[in-house]
Amino acid sequence: MANNFKKCSLFLAMGMALSSPTLYAAEEQRSDSDEEATKMVIVGSRAAPRSISDSPVPVDVISAEEITASGTSDMTSLLASVAPSFTVNEQPISDAATMVRPANLRGLSPDSTLILVNGKRRHRSAVITFIGGGIADGSQGPDISAIPSTALKQVEVLRDGASAQYGSDAIAGVINFVLKDNADGGEFTVKSGEFSEGDGKALLFSGNVGMPFTERGFANFSFEYNDREATSRSVQRDDAAGLITAGNLAVQNPAQIWGMPEVKDDYKLFVNIGLDLGNNKEAYLWGNYSQREVDGGFYYRNPQTRSGVFQGPRLVNGVWISRPGDDDPTRQALWDDATPSILTGDLTPGATDNSNCPRVMVVDGLVDEAALASLAGANCFAFNSLFPGGFTPRFGGQVVDTSITMGTKGEYSGGMNYDISMSLGRSAVDFAIRNTINPSLGPDTPTDFYPGSYVQLEKALNYDVSKEFETSSLAGMTFSAGFEWREDSFEVKPGEQASFEVGPLAAQGFGIGSNGFPGFQPRAAGVFTRRNIGFYADLETYFTDEFMMEFAVRYEDFSDFGSTFDGKISGHFQATETFAIRGSASTGFRAPTVGQSNVINVTTAFGANGLEDQATLPPTNPIAIQKGGEPLTPEESTAFTLGAVFDLDDLFITLDYFNIEVEDRISQTSPLDLTQTDIDALLALGVNDATSFTSVRYFTNDFDTTTEGFDLVVSYSADMWGGKTDFNLALNHTETTVDRFSPDIISNVKVELLERGVPEDRATLTMNHSQDSWNLLTRISYYGEYYEDHLESEAFPIYPGTEVSVDMELGYKVTDDLKFSIGANNLFDETPDSLEDVYIDGDVSKGSYAGVAGAQYALKSPLGFNGRFVYLKANYTF
Repeated sequence: MANNFKKCSLFLAMGMALSSPTLYAAEEQRSDSDEEATKMVIVGSRAAPRSISDSPVPVDVISAEEITASGTSDMTSLLASVAPSFTVNEQPISDAATMVRPANLRGLSPDSTLILVNGKRRHRSAVITFIGGGIADGSQGPDISAIPSTALKQVEVLRDGASAQYGSDAIAGVINFVLKDNADGGEFTVKSGEFSEGDGKALLFSGNVGMPFTERGFANFSFEYNDREATSRSVQRDDAAGLITAGNLAVQNPAQIWGMPEVKDDYKLFVNIGLDLGNNKEAYLWGNYSQREVDGGFYYRNPQTRSGVFQGPRLVNGVWISRPGDDDPTRQALWDDATPSILTGDLTPGATDNSNCPRVMVVDGLVDEAALASLAGANCFAFNSLFPGGFTPRFGGQVVDTSITMGTKGEYSGGMNYDISMSLGRSAVDFAIRNTINPSLGPDTPTDFYPGSYVQLEKALNYDVSKEFETSSLAGMTFSAGFEWREDSFEVKPGEQASFEVGPLAAQGFGIGSNGFPGFQPRAAGVFTRRNIGFYADLETYFTDEFMMEFAVRYEDFSDFGSTFDGKISGHFQATETFAIRGSASTGFRAPTVGQSNVINVTTAFGANGLEDQATLPPTNPIAIQKGGEPLTPEESTAFTLGAVFDLDDLFITLDYFNIEVEDRISQTSPLDLTQTDIDALLALGVNDATSFTSVRYFTNDFDTTTEGFDLVVSYSADMWGGKTDFNLALNHTETTVDRFSPDIISNVKVELLERGVPEDRATLTMNHSQDSWNLLTRISYYGEYYEDHLESEAFPIYPGTEVSVDMELGYKVTDDLKFSIGANNLFDETPDSLEDVYIDGDVSKGSYAGVAGAQYALKSPLGFNGRFVYLKANYTF
């Protein structure tokens, strides 16, 4: 707190150069560049609406029409296609991240961006991203895919920190979703499409209806239904191909699927209601309900090498040995040369070993079928009899998101404006895993499991006031202040008994719990709660008609780790009629989430020796403490921006530099190997499945970063080609440097992921041409180079090159109300670098990773790896 207070004092002394948090709510959408600067913005300043060109901070104001001109319906992908500073990628085989994909603004963590709806804070998702490609590791942000595009008037992306006004999470910026508020009319849309390879078929129905709410209000309703089939961009794994070559015909081809998950029963409902109460007062209410079921791929379980399920000991010099650790190279060499066997279990009640079971050897790549058949006569068992070709689990579940916000705002008799609101938001994720087993249960295991649920519940109460003052020496002044109370709860619900049960074969080396995603045990279940209060004050002053400054401070106190104090100064100077400069300096913070501080989770990840079970523990867990864990504290940031605005009739240009330093960033450690001593300690604490763990991770504040770059936005409109054409170029360059980290718990690979996990350069060039009843929208997207640790194993680095894609949509109005469109995302069917030919060591040498786990392309590409998507759309307005 003291450190931030000193920074705030420094920034207050630098006032003449700086600017403040203002988010933009345009009163109407216009595509004309000469009218770009006249869009009115109101959210954030709590003063009178101002135009975009007068705003002291950079923002993207994106119309609903621009967002929906795409084949996808997922809000995360829609936003990434039009806002270059916002990036997202597919998350195949990423545990819960497959269900709620993390996204990054300006290269920072997903939960460093604050999400608002109609200017009010939106709740987080219950999903914690345990596997997130480095930058997103351990993040817990809101689920914006629960917001239907048909409900939106526009989206506003503030590219500047705003913690001094909004509190936690606004380090990278703020995204505000503005809901439609029309009291009549509406629209219905039907869209259908598929990828050029014939998979991923998608169907969308959506609608929006506005109607009067008494004679003095409106009620606006939106709905959306989606159904999307899965895709596959896989090749056969090398190990699976070897099994088939050896004669095992039970192996699937491909054995493992890399692609988008199947999404079904995807419903989204939104309501927005407003009522004029008279006497400059109004009431408002909005809320949503959404649900979807997700079913995605998982890692293949090899019928000879998957430990805890299939892999047995090996015979070395007449002695049976289990798999050695990496710290024993001599024993490892003996293991590699020895004859393998499969894991067997004695089903005799009370048996503690399998010494009475026949040995089943693997000879010439095949399991000895005669020996396998003999197990039954000895009352023994091996999973090869049930899954001779191995198995590949399917992972997913149901995501349910609900919220309601209500309040009233108006003007007191003395001319002071007020806004009182309360909100409730809930996100629940019910996990499911199928086509898998609890190995310790032997032949009695089910193959479908409910591993448990996460529930995020947030409550908030806000009271805001503002008043304009007139003085003889100033052109205008507005003072604002407010109070916020919040309560956040994170609940872990235990899974069904079979998903975590320690079965009778556990003592004989069989794994415990639903393989791939063990169920949450009762000891890990519970409700964890935190409360906090915040106070802010904001002063906006026009010293002259050309020069404006804003000062904001915020104090916030949390029940679990204390208080923070942050501030911000902003400024805007209109040097000429066509040129203005703007800038800002601020401190910010992000509080660790309740889930990050308390969750226990087991993730199956790909390590140097194949699949490994990695446990994520609270930083206060004894094992985490033994390996350096400490209670989490807030991240603290220092940021400044400096920009210029050029408004030249049909040409509108903004150029903004930004620099964000974040201290004590929150993320997960790299996987830390567990010793036998560690495992014994976990067993003593009642962690009965600890014998399945190979490594542990925990949340930590253990590194600092500096992120800097610039945004260039150019808009131009002209009459040409017999119609009207709008051009928009948006370019973002972002560089991140890790300034401090502890090499004992943060690996060099993770550092490189933090610095290069997303492209440093991203640009979009959009052209929208309208003529008579036709319109053509073309969008060219450019993505720079980035770094990917394939399979997130810290063992397979790749360096994908630049990527370019073209989206195009052609529309024709049959009548004033009915429009048909045909379009394509990634028109020229571009794909990321093939893993058959990747750079292994920068530009030094090439090799192939495709056969390691069967992925055909780089998996973290912001372009995506599914290729061209073609769609048809019909839209009816009334």
